[in-house]
Amino acid sequence: MATPEFILKLREKIGHEALWLPAVRAVVFDDAGRVLLGQRADNLQWGLIAGILEPGEDPAPGLLREVLEETGVVAAVQRLVSVDAVGPIRYPNGDVCQFLTLVFQCRFVSGQARVNDDESVDVGWFPPEDFPVLMPGHLEMIRRATDPAGDVHYRS
Repeated sequence: MATPEFILKLREKIGHEALWLPAVRAVVFDDAGRVLLGQRADNLQWGLIAGILEPGEDPAPGLLREVLEETGVVAAVQRLVSVDAVGPIRYPNGDVCQFLTLVFQCRFVSGQARVNDDESVDVGWFPPEDFPVLMPGHLEMIRRATDPAGDVHYRS
């Protein structure tokens, strides 16, 4: 999985020290109520499609870019679901990151779900009754995205 160039440049200066990074996650629903999920190449775990925003990138367009790059699916953002701090996470190479994660509810527009880059080994649409085991917190994000009240969740 390719690390963004801006992170590689930062790592040259700070080594493995903790980085605070803006991240996005997509809860993409199709018309049948299924959710788009990906199995990550780095840890083989299933979860929502997610990514790190590039410097200066707005969250919603950045999220839609990530979904398209990783899955071949064109989506549209409907609403913000959650704002959370995730981590710190220590990666196998020793790098530490903590993420400010914005989770958005999205709807399917077009495309065929497929592995579209090296970040995933599998991608697909899943009905809630057939979800694979998901990474921590991802099922909760899906539940929040289906909440008809639609309130944004903030940890307090």
